[in-house]
Amino acid sequence: MLGFGSKFIPTKLPLINPKFISFYVSRCRRVASTALPDLAFTTRGTQLFQLNNYKGRAIHSNETMGTTNGATKTTGALDEGQIFEWYPLDLVRDYEQQKQHDNNDQPQNGSNGTTHKPEPFALVVLNQPLTHLGLVKRLWKNASIRVAADGGANCLYDVAGKNGDHDFDDLTAIIGDLDSLTTETRTYFITHSSSPTASQTAIIHEPSQYSTDFAKSVDYLRDPSCSKPDAPPPDIVAIGGLGGRVDQGLSQLHHLYLFQSSPTYADGRMYLFSGESLTFLLKSGTHRIRVREPGQANQPEKDVFAKWVGILPVKEPSRIWTKGLEWDVEDWPTEFGGQVSTSNHVLPETEVVEVRATKDVLFTIALRDL
Repeated sequence: MLGFGSKFIPTKLPLINPKFISFYVSRCRRVASTALPDLAFTTRGTQLFQLNNYKGRAIHSNETMGTTNGATKTTGALDEGQIFEWYPLDLVRDYEQQKQHDNNDQPQNGSNGTTHKPEPFALVVLNQPLTHLGLVKRLWKNASIRVAADGGANCLYDVAGKNGDHDFDDLTAIIGDLDSLTTETRTYFITHSSSPTASQTAIIHEPSQYSTDFAKSVDYLRDPSCSKPDAPPPDIVAIGGLGGRVDQGLSQLHHLYLFQSSPTYADGRMYLFSGESLTFLLKSGTHRIRVREPGQANQPEKDVFAKWVGILPVKEPSRIWTKGLEWDVEDWPTEFGGQVSTSNHVLPETEVVEVRATKDVLFTIALRDL
């Protein structure tokens, strides 16, 4: 839903003045006023959605304009910037069940008709109580490497090892200043493993107080020694990234920006898993996010994600375009203290949500429990 801190859907957007219009035209290409007979440009009172078929879009140099029966039209596409494909279903897919059903290991369908093969990812368990264990166990099983950030190891032990559950025994490393790691947890993980071939859990003491345990874990995972030769840095999923104290939650959102400074995710992508939602950073550009398997629209019993979506301009104001949501927008300004999109809904027939943003925004989508 779209609004100003509440559940409000605007029927009209704020007035824009000549300066605003001049900015939009000048940054694309200058057009003589006689070339726009159907655009309602006035020196005052012009509203964003009064631009007839343009709907407030910038007129880019790769578009041409004309009129048909008095209606303005365009040809060519807006500059979408870089295009990114997202497959968050890979993180929690039940691959064993899929192999039994398909009897093969075929790549998944990409959102643009291409084939897609799941990429390995690393898992970081943060120091937050673990809930929604069905999803956590699916993430654990699908991860290629698993580390705990200091007290995150206590959380794993409390929900599993302490109770005789060995699902989380195969922990690669515990990393941090270790001020939260209990003796009981330390002893458990250095003496248990889920298979005879698994290596003993490494205990890595990093005493620096100028870096968080989360950051230390990310540094460890991005070290070339953790990857195959010539392999790119792995994507990372952090469990327990949100919840608990507000300052800790905001710190995790800060880390999403901090760890992904590249405009092309050159250091790998990052996700925050809170049990109830999955959150990740959309860089400036166009993003195609697969939220349902191909052919599974309108089958809610097969959904991994729930319907609720938010698109949040945490760092700076942005403009967004969306497709596949109940309340889609075009060229919509969004900023904290202004208007933000929260509690929007993925449509039942949507398989791929599309989001275009002029500046980085956070995308968060609710998860169904497994």
